[in-house]
Amino acid sequence: MARPYPFSAIVGQDEMKDALLMATVEPALGGVLVFGDRGTGKSTAVRALAELTPELVSTQGCRYNCDPSSPAEPCRVCGSAPKSARIKRRAPMVDLPLGATEDRVCGALDIEKALVSGERAFEPGLLAKAHRGFLYVDEVNLLEDHLVDLLLDVAASGVNVVEREGLSVRHPARFVLVGSGNPEEGELRPQLLDRFGLSVDVSSPADIASRIQVLKRRDAYEQDPEAFHALWEKEEQRLARRIAAGRKAVASVELSERLMTMMAHLCMQLGVDGLRGELTLMRAARAKAALSKRKQATVEDVLAVAPMALRHRLRRDPLDEAGSKTRVDRAISELAGEPVGNA
Repeated sequence: MARPYPFSAIVGQDEMKDALLMATVEPALGGVLVFGDRGTGKSTAVRALAELTPELVSTQGCRYNCDPSSPAEPCRVCGSAPKSARIKRRAPMVDLPLGATEDRVCGALDIEKALVSGERAFEPGLLAKAHRGFLYVDEVNLLEDHLVDLLLDVAASGVNVVEREGLSVRHPARFVLVGSGNPEEGELRPQLLDRFGLSVDVSSPADIASRIQVLKRRDAYEQDPEAFHALWEKEEQRLARRIAAGRKAVASVELSERLMTMMAHLCMQLGVDGLRGELTLMRAARAKAALSKRKQATVEDVLAVAPMALRHRLRRDPLDEAGSKTRVDRAISELAGEPVGNA
C-alpha cells in the first residue's frame, strides 16, 4: 500500500495546514472542521498529517490503544503484559464512515465469543481504535443524528461509555476530531459545530501557476510514490521535528494579561456565546507560538488564529448581511487599531 501524499508537498491551503498542525500540537483545541469544494486536498492533508506525529508507545495485542502506563479498565492486555511486549507505532488515523452503525462506532458484544464459549466479551469499536490519534469524518454534515449525539458525548468527556446487552464498559477515547465537507450539501448541527475548535474554508487555487503545480506534483506522486516521498523526505522530517517540539513546549507558552483582555474584547464584540471562544483562542495562540519555538504568545498570534477560532461561533445577524469571515476580519481590524489593556 502506497504511503499517503506528503503533507509538505500540498500546494497552498496554508490556513488549513496551520489549523491541522495546531490541533496536532494541542489536542485540547477540539479538532478542525474543513469546509470547501471537492478535490481541494481536504482528505489528503488529514491522512498525510498522521505520518508526521510522534510515534506512540503501545502494547502488542492491545485493542484499546492504551498508554501502557495508564491502561484502560477493560483492557486485559496492558495490565499483565511485560515491558518486552511494548511497541512503537504511528498515531492511528481512523475513518468514520457515514453509514456506520452505533455498535461499529462505540463497540458492542463480541457475538463470536458469546456463541462459541458463552463469554460476554466486549468488541471495541472505532472510538477505541482512534484513541490517542485522529478520528476523521468526511462529509461530516451528512452524518446521522444518532452518531452526532454519540460524538458530542465522547468529545466532551474523552470517555466512551457502553451500556447494553448486559455489558457495562468505560474506556478512554481522546482523539483529534477532524471533519470535512461541502457546504452545498447541508449545514452542520450547531451543537457539533461548536465542538470543533477551529474551522477553515478551502477553495481551488485561483491562479494558473498554482493549479499547474498541483497537477505536476500529483502526477509525480502517482507515477512513483516512493521517489516522490524521497524528494520531500527532508521537509517532512523537519516538519515532524517541529510538531514534536511544539507538543513538548505548548503547555509552557505564556499568555500576558493584555492578550487575555484582547481575546475577551474580541469575543464580546462579536457576540460569541459562552467562553469556548476565548478558551479556543488561548489554546490556538499557544499552539501557534509553540510551533514557532516561542515561549510567549503575541498579539500577532491571536490575530492570526482568531478567524479560524471564531468564524463558526457567530450568531446570524439579520441586520448584517456580511458573512462570518467578513465580520471577524472587521472586528480584528477595529481591535488591532486600538490599544487594549495594559502592555
